[in-house]
Amino acid sequence: MKQILNDFNPTIGHPLYFIRKGLYNKINQYSNMLNGKLLDFGCGAKPYKNLFTNVTEYIGVDYASEGHSHTNEQIDFFYNGKNLPFNNEEFDAIFTSEVFEHVFNLNEILPELNRVLKQNGKILITCPFVWEEHEIPNDYARYTQFALKDLLEKNGFKIEVIDKSGHTLSAIHQLFIIYINDYWLHHVKFLSRFNFFKKIIRQIVVPTLNWLFRLFEPIFPKSKKLYLSNIIVAKKL
Repeated sequence: MKQILNDFNPTIGHPLYFIRKGLYNKINQYSNMLNGKLLDFGCGAKPYKNLFTNVTEYIGVDYASEGHSHTNEQIDFFYNGKNLPFNNEEFDAIFTSEVFEHVFNLNEILPELNRVLKQNGKILITCPFVWEEHEIPNDYARYTQFALKDLLEKNGFKIEVIDKSGHTLSAIHQLFIIYINDYWLHHVKFLSRFNFFKKIIRQIVVPTLNWLFRLFEPIFPKSKKLYLSNIIVAKKL
């Protein structure tokens, strides 16, 4: 059985259930397209490592930034924000999840990712389309599928898969849950000072709202023009 950290394969009571469960399902769906020696770019704690069952070696690289603590993470190498410390065509595959929005110089990093990837090697990318600011101040962009396609094709990749996680209603619901879980608990002073109120929010309100949304979600028409995350698989030409 594939073991994944609960925060990245959450139960329905988790405040990030819809974005994290959606990402988990999509990564699991496309992980078998990657094999051989894999580079996890922006790896952090490598939460999805065990989904990549066709991989022979799993190497993680990350950047030490002020917006994110790397305590207790599983980083094999750090890079300087510009150059990856690897040889040309060293990897058969690259995986990067929820990282591109934190890379200010993405046009400079994509050629580096292309450089260290073998010809015909594949890259699996996820990045948010609708999400709040996070890892402040290193949060620079939100990309449409069209922007990602253009950036990748200009830097030596051919798109094989373009997919989306979530839809208009799930994105709105997920942001509403974040508003309740984060803003109410930390910024509404006359409420946030009471521990019992925090427990009510975390153990009753959030799980109940998530269950109700899951129950009624199928009856509403879906629109994919607003969604949570992009998922892309591309091949190096």
